[in-house]
Amino acid sequence: MNLYNSITYLKDLKTAAGCVPGIERLGGASVLITGATGTIGSFVVDMLRTYMQEHGGGRVIAAGRSEDRLAGRFGPETDILHFVRYDLMEAIDFDIKADYIIHAAGNAHPAAFNADPVGTIVGNIDSTFHLLEYGRAHGTKRLLYVSSGEVYGQGDMCCDSFDESYSGCLDLTSPRSCYPSSKRAAETLCASYTKQLGLETVIVRPCHTYGPGITDNDNRANVQFMRNVLNNEDIVLKSAGAQMRSYCYVADCASAILTVLLNGKSGEAYNSANPDSRVTIADFAKATAHAAGKIVRFAEPTAAELADRTPIPRQVLSSEKLESLGWRGRYDIATGVRHTLDILLGK
Repeated sequence: MNLYNSITYLKDLKTAAGCVPGIERLGGASVLITGATGTIGSFVVDMLRTYMQEHGGGRVIAAGRSEDRLAGRFGPETDILHFVRYDLMEAIDFDIKADYIIHAAGNAHPAAFNADPVGTIVGNIDSTFHLLEYGRAHGTKRLLYVSSGEVYGQGDMCCDSFDESYSGCLDLTSPRSCYPSSKRAAETLCASYTKQLGLETVIVRPCHTYGPGITDNDNRANVQFMRNVLNNEDIVLKSAGAQMRSYCYVADCASAILTVLLNGKSGEAYNSANPDSRVTIADFAKATAHAAGKIVRFAEPTAAELADRTPIPRQVLSSEKLESLGWRGRYDIATGVRHTLDILLGK
């Protein structure tokens, strides 16, 4: 679907840009974004393109595995928007100057990394190494790595929220740990490049991020809820949904990423989470159902669905460090869910 037909989407792009302290420093800059067709990456591309079109130009370099898919998502290239083919499992074969790099590519949903744990590990670590080397060779000012709140593992249930200094338990011999373990390793690699080689890096750890940029193969619970109601179905919950989560509408996540890119301390990590969006999975399902006039039903999960389920009972992230940079979230659960559905319905 063409998101640009949605007035809500266009307004959210401008609202998000207005939440980034110092965004004017990106005027005239070149920014390379990997994973450009993903939920987070696509919104960042659109937000930057919209901002640069209205404030002095620049270059947004959208990198993805298929240039046809990039064109299908964003339309044709322009003087501001450029496409490059990028596969995190392959060597970089383009040669473009980028003032900033945002690395958002990688398996980000359970079905993908459960089906290919080896590729998930190798892809996360190797791609980060190659982009760090690319940044060094091309005079990049700063690289931002999009990590994950899953790096906190199975945290202490007594903690109200996890700050950036916390590290929880991971079962290192579980293939399911391919995702958080490789994200941890890639974070350490970034910090090591900053200390040893002087390349500025920052890290963002998004919580459960949702929004209109739904990809076809994404099987996360919140995406399935959206698909249910868009198909005029009730939501089917395959568990009690008691796990507590930090959620974040993609516009808030994108503004957090650019806030850290411009204002974060090099070599450090920042959570991306909205303190007004902490609910259980069941409550998120109910909010989605309520927005669409549907109900939530319960059903027994299949063996495949049980295999894809995260073992993490609580993943609530502190936003204090991010907020110390001047960032504030704008979208609570009800607003974010409503905007997501409105955009996908073309409103």
